[in-house]
Amino acid sequence: MVPRLAVSVAALLCSCVAALAETSPVLPLASHRAAYDISLIDPSAPPPTSAQTPISATGLIAYEFRGSACEGYTSNFRQMTEMERSEGDPLSMQVNAMSFEEADGKSMRFQIDSQGLQETQPVAGTATRDLDDDLRVQLTKPQAKSLDFGRDVLFPTQHIERLIEAAKHGGGAIQARVYDGSDTGAKIFATLSVIGKEQTKPGEDAETATALGGIRRWPVVISYFDEAATDSAPEYTLSFDLYENGVSGSLKLDYGSFALHARLRKLEILPASACAK
Repeated sequence: MVPRLAVSVAALLCSCVAALAETSPVLPLASHRAAYDISLIDPSAPPPTSAQTPISATGLIAYEFRGSACEGYTSNFRQMTEMERSEGDPLSMQVNAMSFEEADGKSMRFQIDSQGLQETQPVAGTATRDLDDDLRVQLTKPQAKSLDFGRDVLFPTQHIERLIEAAKHGGGAIQARVYDGSDTGAKIFATLSVIGKEQTKPGEDAETATALGGIRRWPVVISYFDEAATDSAPEYTLSFDLYENGVSGSLKLDYGSFALHARLRKLEILPASACAK
């Protein structure tokens, strides 16, 4: 999972992943529920230069992921955040996102509802690949519209699978175009992921994520850029421990002027149905 998450995807992988010739055991992605507590990172830092910058934050991320390589993957993501500023009313935001990805990666259905300072209309639609791998998005909300994004675009679950495979082959830097339906549904993210060395010592989530004992994990940092923007700064950066079964540990969401910590509070591994042989 990757929050704000319904989290983004894409595939223009660096040469460090291009040579995935050797085979390795494949650990299925785990169906699971996870809850994360949100707080502001380093609230004791010097006062912000802008009155709009948060000075404290509370909230919750609730995430459920279900599915298999034969049935497809369903995800439900909910984020509620309230932030205090040095001046003005608190900022309250809520995001609810649902998606279903077909097992073969040919299509994804999605719906995202957001509430915050500004009136934000729901976003819903279907993203489908044609025989040439070109991605077309048919939006039904906020208004009917067709969008063409070309080839080499991954959906979120495919992106996680690519990162795990790259991690098992030494990690490094990976560039990828991403589509997750966020914002107005008309955005492609250009992402840069950096995967570190496999972690062997107990991490931040060792006590909470006891169900992940013995599962390999790697530190991952993903920067998300608006592909259509000329500004070189990322819209946000996501840092977390990625487990081999697709579970994300505690998260850091860095928006430039401030950063949030989403601490993994509860994790439940759900029963998974086996694919028919």
